[in-house]
Amino acid sequence: MAQTVLSAESGRRSPSDDGPAMSGAPSETLLDFPDNRLLIDLCGGFDRNLAQVEHALGVQILRRGNVLAVHGEPEAVNGAADALQALYRRLEQGRPVEPGDVDAALRFGAAPAPEPSKPGGPSPESQLEMFAGGRLEIRTRKKTVEPRTRTQRDYVKALFDNEMVFGIGPAGTGKTYLAVAVGVSMWLEGRVDRILLSRPAVEAGERLGFLPGDMKEKVDPYMQPLYDALNDLLPPAHVQKAIAEKKIEIAPLAFMRGRTLSNCFVVLDEAQNATEMQMKMFLTRLGEGGRMAITGDLSQVDLPRGVHSGLRQATRLLEGVKGVGLVRFAAEDVVRHPLVARIIEAYDRETGRDQPYEPGRDRAPGRGYEPGRDRAPGRGYERGQDRGQDRSRSRNAALEAADETAKREEGDASPG
Repeated sequence: MAQTVLSAESGRRSPSDDGPAMSGAPSETLLDFPDNRLLIDLCGGFDRNLAQVEHALGVQILRRGNVLAVHGEPEAVNGAADALQALYRRLEQGRPVEPGDVDAALRFGAAPAPEPSKPGGPSPESQLEMFAGGRLEIRTRKKTVEPRTRTQRDYVKALFDNEMVFGIGPAGTGKTYLAVAVGVSMWLEGRVDRILLSRPAVEAGERLGFLPGDMKEKVDPYMQPLYDALNDLLPPAHVQKAIAEKKIEIAPLAFMRGRTLSNCFVVLDEAQNATEMQMKMFLTRLGEGGRMAITGDLSQVDLPRGVHSGLRQATRLLEGVKGVGLVRFAAEDVVRHPLVARIIEAYDRETGRDQPYEPGRDRAPGRGYEPGRDRAPGRGYERGQDRGQDRSRSRNAALEAADETAKREEGDASPG
């Protein structure tokens, strides 16, 4: 077995006396971490961080004092060593290590150690410079958000570089969350005056009927995911105050017509449920100093049968236009739960997601709104046809009965 000794300080590998590693042969790498306190944080409670690395890469990690021994295939061992070193550097900078940070380190691999931040936090320019070092931080009042995949990193960079960005991809890839985080960061820095979050008020395959309450209470159930993102980035009292002062606004897409959104960061979530007319209306609301992020998943369209998604048309027409960014996510970018990525891949194989779009293609036959479709003939309102036919038949039957009665009476009255 080949053995490599690796110091967390030097970051350089040197083969031991066992000789060079053979391709495909099991290998061992020893990682020396001088600070035992940081090593405890690196391992996590009950060594959960080490277990996450082992499960992701198929390696075995043993702890021997201040040394971690990583066993496995050479490529997997190198990946685990890079991830553990990156996490240790993170701890040296005074930043915590959470399960999401372990996942990000495994996805990104080795990255150069960043320079210390200037007092007061990074400026927008220094944030963009972090891309060269493989790291980007989006700072808000409540937490610091970092991209966890390369596509997420490209997406955040596009949000900083472009006035309008489309984020297209499956659920769980962080499209909306990152867009809201960038919007909050720009608002706190004074680069925009307010934040507007919107989404179409479309039900996901069900008809809930009448909702009680005033207009806000009726639309709030549809807007709840946006409230969740805000409350995760800002203190709840800060969110409520900003909403009361109209610094943060959450509104359905239907309320956007006629508005000019200047010096405003706008996020349109679930944009796949916007019609072509609604999408054009929304995109033309952009005002001076404004920015827009449009997110959606074209495999989860809830529009009625025959109604085309405006998101699909917009991405086709605007791709390549100056000032417009387009980032496409895939199943490997899912950060919600590993099982979600496998579920999306299974559905993609079944439905043939890459096939040309056909209205209603993803719906089973007969799904979507069709007036009177679920009613038996003659029952309920079907554009007045059945009720009108029933009334006509009843009237004709009454006239025929009256004629027969009159004829019988005439026959009884005639002389025998």
